[in-house]
Formats: sequence, C-alpha cells, structure tokens
Amino acid sequence: MSVMPPLEDRNDFEAADRGFVGTTSQETIRDSAGRVVWDFGAYAFLGEPCPDTAHPSLWRQCRLTAEHGLYRVAEGIYQVRGFDLSNVSFVEGERGVIVIDPLLSTECAAAAIELYRRHRGDRPVAAVIYSHSHADHFGGVRGVVPDGADVPIIAPAGFLEHAVSENVYAGTAMNRRAIFMYGSALPKSATGQIGSGPGQTTSTGTVSLLEPTVLITRTGQEEVVDGVRVVFQLTPGTEAPAEMNFFLPGSRALCMAENATHNLHNVLTLRGALVRDPRAWSRYLTESIEMFAAGSDVLFASHHWPTWGTRELTVFLSQQRDLYGYLHDQTLRLLNQGFTGPEIAEMFELPPALDRVWHTRGYYGSVSHNVKAVYQRYMGWFDGNPAHLWELPPQESARRHVELMGGPENILPRAEEAFAAGEWRWAAQILNYVVFADPAHDAARELLAKVYDRLGQGSENGTWRNFYLQGAAELRGGKPANPLDSTSPDVAGALSVEQIFDSLAVRVNGPAAWDARLTIDWNFTDLDEEIRISLVNGVLTQTRPDEATPADLTVTLTKPRLLALVASGSLDDVQTSGDRQALTTLLGYLDDADRDFAIVTP
Repeated sequence: MSVMPPLEDRNDFEAADRGFVGTTSQETIRDSAGRVVWDFGAYAFLGEPCPDTAHPSLWRQCRLTAEHGLYRVAEGIYQVRGFDLSNVSFVEGERGVIVIDPLLSTECAAAAIELYRRHRGDRPVAAVIYSHSHADHFGGVRGVVPDGADVPIIAPAGFLEHAVSENVYAGTAMNRRAIFMYGSALPKSATGQIGSGPGQTTSTGTVSLLEPTVLITRTGQEEVVDGVRVVFQLTPGTEAPAEMNFFLPGSRALCMAENATHNLHNVLTLRGALVRDPRAWSRYLTESIEMFAAGSDVLFASHHWPTWGTRELTVFLSQQRDLYGYLHDQTLRLLNQGFTGPEIAEMFELPPALDRVWHTRGYYGSVSHNVKAVYQRYMGWFDGNPAHLWELPPQESARRHVELMGGPENILPRAEEAFAAGEWRWAAQILNYVVFADPAHDAARELLAKVYDRLGQGSENGTWRNFYLQGAAELRGGKPANPLDSTSPDVAGALSVEQIFDSLAVRVNGPAAWDARLTIDWNFTDLDEEIRISLVNGVLTQTRPDEATPADLTVTLTKPRLLALVASGSLDDVQTSGDRQALTTLLGYLDDADRDFAIVTP
C-alpha cells in the first residue's frame, strides 16, 4: 500500500519559490486574433485548502506547477515557469542568450522572453537548444527567433524525424486523446481540471518549428555556444526517441531535459506513443550521475523546479534512476512467473524508500499504467490466454454482456449499488457495457458519468483525473473541438519527401484500392531527387524510377508544391506528362482523418 509523504513538508514549495524575480501583469496570453491561449488566473482556486473533490497529493503538486514567473537558477541561468505546460530556460552568453526548449506555442514563448528581457535586458537570442522531440519543447521557437535570423539551433540526432513523424503519422489520434490526457477543454475548478502533473495543461496557440542546424551525435560531444561551454549526453529511447541531457561546466549546472523531473514519468503516455525503454532510462541516469553529478551545484529540467546542492541532486538522480529500474526489473520478474500486465499492476509496490519521496509520485505516469507498458514492450497486447486471442469487438461484446446480464433494467440497479458502496471500478465496467450496447441510454450515460467523476476526483494521477472527467463530460454531451493542431505548416514543411508519401500511405483506404494499379514518378527540382510511388494491393510503395517500366504519370515540381497539392488536391500549375487521371484516382482513395472520433461511446 502506497504511503504518501507528509503534506506539511514545505521543501518543494521553498525550492519552487527560490530565485523568484518577477512575473507578468497580464491576465492572459492571446493570439493575433485575440483568442486566449493561456490563462494565468485560471488556477487561482488552488490557493484554497484541498476540497474532497481532489486528491490532496495531486492538489499539492498542481499548486506547485501553477506558480508562474521568471526565476534565477544560477548565475546567468534563468527559467520562465508556468507560461505553458513546460519551462523555457535562458542561459546568458557573451553577446546574447541561449534559449532552451521554447515552449509549445509561439505566443507563450514570446511572452516568456518578454518577461526575461524586462528584468535582464534586451539580449538577442544567440542560439536555441531543443532538448528533445516533443512539441512542448520546440513549438514556440518562432516566438523567440525573429524571422530570417541566423540563429544556431542545436538538437539531438534524430530530432527532426521523430518530431515530425509523431505529429503526422498518428497525430490526429494522439491529439484527440491529448484532450483527455491534459484536460485542456475541461473547466478549471476544484471539481474539474486542476493540472496534469508536469504542468497545468497545454497551451492552445501556434505550433512552429525551425529545423536544427547543429546535431549532437555522441555522448561527450562539446560545443561552445555564444562563449558558453556545453557538454552533451545523448539519451535516445528514454522520455523521447530523440533526447539529450547537457552540462554547463562554467555554471556547474546540469539540465536533465525531461529525464528526471518531480514526478514519475510515462513509460507509455495515455495519449499514445511508442513504448519507452525504462531499462535504458535507468542506465542513462546512472551515466548522468557518473558524468556530471559531482561537478554540479544545481539541476534543472524542462518541467518543474530545480534541485540545488551536489548531494541533494545526486540523491534525486539516484532515486529517479532506481524508480525506472525497479519498474522494469520487477515487471520482468513477475511476467516470467506467468503474471499478466493487469495482474502485475495490482500486485506492484514500490520500495518504501522510493514511495516516501514526493518526486517519485505518479502525478503523470502511474505505477499501474507504466507496469502494463513494460509488459507490452516485451510481450505485446496478447496475454497468452486463448480466450483473449479473438475476442468480440467492444460494441458486439457489450451487447452480448448486457443481454446475458438481463438487460439495462437489471444492470443499472446493480451499478447504483456498486456506486453507493464505492465500488467505482466495477460500476464503470458494467455501465460501459450498457453505454456501448445502447449509446442513447441516458440513465446509463449519466450514471457512468457520475462514476467517472468519482474516479477522477479521487485520483492522485493528473492524467487519470483528466481522462475520467473528460469522459464524464463527453457522456453528458460535452465533446469539444480540438483547439490544438500540432501538424502546423512548419511541422509539415519539415517532413522529408519520403515522410510525405508515408503520410499518404497511412490514409489509403485499402479495401477500396484492392484492385487499383497505378504508378507515378515524381521529379523534385529543388531537391534533385526522383521517387516512384506505386499503388498495388491497397499499398502505396516508394521505389526508384525504372526507365524500363514507364510510369502512368510523371510529375515535376518542388517539395512545397507537393505539400500544397496534398492539401488541396489541385493539379493547377503542376508540370505533368502522362495520364493526369492517375493522380486524381490516387487522391480519391485517401481517407480523411477524424479529429473528433468517439472514445467513451462506440
């Protein structure tokens, strides 16, 4: 049984307040159309005592992450926190300032650097460092880098590929589930969204991207950036597929990106992603300790507040290291004894020494869903039980279950009893059958929404709370439009030609295209590149052109014109030879993604 640390412990509050310089007088950050993309006052209610509609541990964490302003981390190092889901950091160099992780939205990043300059002077941006490939760490870059500026942009190897592919291939589905994960559309209140663990929520402004100009390709690589010596450590496959920590010897300061923050992170995020490698994560943290800890006086990261003191930051890193190592090793131990992911998650307990510190709490990742993710990484979705090999799909299964249990009129009273007894997990399970069997059953929808309210408000995990409460809202008819589009023109423009065609391949309606056969050659005048795409058996394949087998159509254009063609479907002003109908036919086989697909109903 998990034991929460004492709520009267004020150490984190003192650390979060340390170095405070000042904050903005603005109540909101708005985009060019006047739309609010960030609201500083939305979480003022967190200053009140924790009500019975929130877990006191999560309430405490959200009070900490709701604090906003400019903070001094060390001599010449500052952070702006609470202006977005993530932090932006500023390292002062010889002629300007190095910007680390410029938030998710350009509007928020612009407001953050304005605050920095108000207190530290109008220093030009000398360089940008992206610590990793998630959008909340690069999306605001155009808010800090003027158009046309020649500014070095430093990133880990593989950054661009992963930054754009994550937001394009499965981006629509991830963005839909991100509404649930971050609760961005929920009302901000003691009964609604109170935060998400690493920060309050995602801003809803403009996502941008400037391509890296300097890649970090090996651990130990050093760069002198505006007179500041930086030593890098690559950590691929940890919190992101492309990620890096780095050390500033001149300031004795260590930036841990998002690999060691003040909560348990996700091995697999609830919005969806590639399963991460907690074994590698743990080992990279050992490497960080060996390379940098003894020479560091302060550790800061792209979320939360810093840790000061060589001993303190070494303990912090060691506990974070042990946290991911224990999750990995003990899940493997138990799966090799025949237990499945859900069974291991119910059995799993952290060592008391890890369980009793705040920064290992599951505010973002939970022990429960991380254990299941480790199981998935090694064993996949199938637990080995033949009954689960070919189950009925959810709606048909629900219909059969409801029929077997005597219909909704028999299930609802049992669910009411379970709700009254506090058996909310069971009530959710049986009511979900009713809703999937009959989505129009208003009484079942409302009772299930009440169950989700209770499950969410009792959760210590911010993303679990948001998922439950957003599920309740949608059952009551509150499905929101997605306010954030991570597939911005910058992100789309950074796609390689191969990735553009890959993004088309995952939209091909396979059954409709079973009998189609067409071949198109593409000549890119701006890239000196030629690619053939062929549609056969419902699969869009990329190869090199073959002069021995002429294509149905040859298209000559630039990559930007290809992006415009994909967006509009128009062949106007495109140079072609051959059968232009081949491209019209191909575009006709492409399905549009559904940004608002159902989740809590079939």
